Parts: sequence; structure tokens; C-alpha cells
Amino acid sequence: MGSWIIIGIVVIAALYLTFAYNSLVRMRNSVENAWRQIDVQLKRRHDLIPNLVEAVKGYMQFERDTLTQVIEARNRAVAAPNQETRLQAENQLTTGLSRLFALMENYPQLKADENVLRLQEQLTTTENQVAFARQAYNDAVLELNNRIETFPANIVASQFGFHPADYFQAPAEDQVAPKVDLSLQAPRASLKQ
Repeated sequence: MGSWIIIGIVVIAALYLTFAYNSLVRMRNSVENAWRQIDVQLKRRHDLIPNLVEAVKGYMQFERDTLTQVIEARNRAVAAPNQETRLQAENQLTTGLSRLFALMENYPQLKADENVLRLQEQLTTTENQVAFARQAYNDAVLELNNRIETFPANIVASQFGFHPADYFQAPAEDQVAPKVDLSLQAPRASLKQ
């Protein structure tokens, strides 16, 4: 009778170990798949950026630094040797693109150029898809990290070399809330007139 109990405990432990291991593998694969989805959108973004910069270069004579920074950030992102470096480079690229779009608002000719508008629309769509893919990736990372860090799966995870994944975070510049002034006061300059 005692041997059946021991066999039962061993079988239950083996079943749990198998379940926990397979679950961790599925979650890790989900994280990798979600990263590949981001990768597809980032490649599309990388392909669109040189076209956009080339299209606006003639109009934006005084904004060469911004255009150069965007291209350099794009090149760093494409050449990043690992995921951590790539995440940092992509965040810098996102910041650079935000600046470029803000500067483009100062050039009425750009707003009228059909080619620039089409490229800007494609890039904006791609940025939205990157944001959606980043959310799906971070959800998969959360699920994997929770599993790796909770008992008793953490024992299986440590024994088989599972490690928490890194989140794809927004650039630091995007984490600062913009200041909004909703006061109805007229500007001082107009009061003096």
C-alpha cells in the first residue's frame, strides 16, 4: 500500500513537472512570436523612413540635424546586435520621428505634398501597428514573467534555465505627461493692445 502512495506521488510530481515545463515553453514561444510581430512592423518602419526623409529633405533646409538624427537612429536600430540594444535604438528612433513630425507641421508645403502625405500616413499606420504589437508583446512577457516568478513553477523555471523577458518600454520622453493649460485667460501681450 505504501509503495502505491509513493508511486502515486512520483507520477503526480512527474505530471506536474511536465505540465509546468510545457507551459513555460509555450509562454516563452509566445513572447518570441510577439517579438517577431513587432520585428515585422519595425522592418516596415525602417523601410519607410529613408523615403520620408528623402521626400522632406528639400523642404526642410534648416532641419538637417533632425533629419540626420532620424536616419542615424534608424541605422542603429537596424544594426543593433541584440534585443536590449535594439529596444533602446527603437525608442530613440520613435523620439526622433516624433520630433520630425512636429517640425513638419511648420512647413505648409509639406502638408500639400501628396507623396509626403502618403508616406506620413503609411508611417503613422505602421507606428500604430508597432504600438499594438508592443502591447501584445508586453502582455506575453507579463504572463511568462508571472509564471517564472511564482511558486512552484519558479522551481521548474530555475532548473530548466527559463529567465524573465524584458518589456518593450516607451521612450523616457514619452513617459512625461504633457502640460495642458486650459485657462481662459488671454495672453498678456494681447491685453496691452
